[in-house]
Amino acid sequence: MKLDILAIVAHPDDVELAFGGTLLVHEKQGYKTGVLDLTKGELGTRGTPEIRAKEAEDAARILKLSVRENLGLADGFFENNKENQLKVAEQIRRFRPKIVITNAMYDRHPDHSRGSQLVETACFIAGLKAVETEWEGSKQEAYRPEKLYFSIQSTAHEPDVLVDVSEVIEERRAAINAFKSQFYDPNSNEPETFISSKGFMSMLESRTREWGQRIGVEYAEGFQVKHFLGVKSLFDLV
Repeated sequence: MKLDILAIVAHPDDVELAFGGTLLVHEKQGYKTGVLDLTKGELGTRGTPEIRAKEAEDAARILKLSVRENLGLADGFFENNKENQLKVAEQIRRFRPKIVITNAMYDRHPDHSRGSQLVETACFIAGLKAVETEWEGSKQEAYRPEKLYFSIQSTAHEPDVLVDVSEVIEERRAAINAFKSQFYDPNSNEPETFISSKGFMSMLESRTREWGQRIGVEYAEGFQVKHFLGVKSLFDLV
């Protein structure tokens, strides 16, 4: 299956918390979207890998993804090494997305920045003809996505690109709330974490509103890039 946008992130719920609205907006425009979670989030303080897998399935339906798969790397311990680069490159060549979106370049969770570095490297080597990979017994052709975007997660960064997600804000919220084991619950006996604190959701909502205000809409999601952004006409910009 060929995808237009493939999100490759460290943990189930990374997509939903940072840019689920962007995937929804593009799905509504007729683009095929998918998610590859690198780990099962098995080191998470709350919930279990099994619970998070079910929550990821529920969120995938809300986001109307064409595909969601998990690479099964070691949560907290995966490395940006040759073995993992090839595993990710196989999926890039398999789905041949025009755009890849990944974790933040720098964030409070080390898996996020390490995951973004792994994905960035894999995007590059996937385009090298001399790097050989196979999928389901067949040799894969070299392929490199046209663009790589980095999401903005817990640590605040200045965005290079803002995407209007106002029309899908309710679905975005629903996709986040699908991971209910991870977030604030006054009746839960589980230990509190950074993302389960009472103010975390308010922070997310405020950030999305602020970014929306910057471009004259109600809600927006932000991304950073390492490449130059170009347009054929200034009227292509909001």
